[in-house]
Amino acid sequence: MATALPPKLQEYLDDFRFITTREERADFLIDIADSFQPVPPAIATKPYDEAHRVIGCESEAFVWAVDRPDGRLDYYFDVLNPQGLSAMAMSAILDEACSGAPLEQVANISGDVVFSFFGRDISMGKGRGLTELINAVVYHARQRL
Repeated sequence: MATALPPKLQEYLDDFRFITTREERADFLIDIADSFQPVPPAIATKPYDEAHRVIGCESEAFVWAVDRPDGRLDYYFDVLNPQGLSAMAMSAILDEACSGAPLEQVANISGDVVFSFFGRDISMGKGRGLTELINAVVYHARQRL
């Protein structure tokens, strides 16, 4: 049996299955982006170490993975482009879904979930950047396994 996705990520995916229009999708993603919290100063301060930059993300996203005593990870994000709502929404989803989740579940996330959230008509550049954001989170989980 394949390893399940983090339960909160699966909940988001299930919620998005019921969206039928671009407008609904955009509204839902904007609501999620509004919940985005940038990395706290205790974790990182600007200018950020380039090792945390998400390569290929036009919105200048950064990811940090901090080890928990239980072996799981807490993820932190920042998006430097104030217009980067898609990256903010994806970061908020990944933070809620992956922070504290079993590493095996996080390591199992496919970049294809971008299309579940943003639709198949997402631009190639935006799709690549959001996929790389997911890949950064998955990378940290796999490194710890």
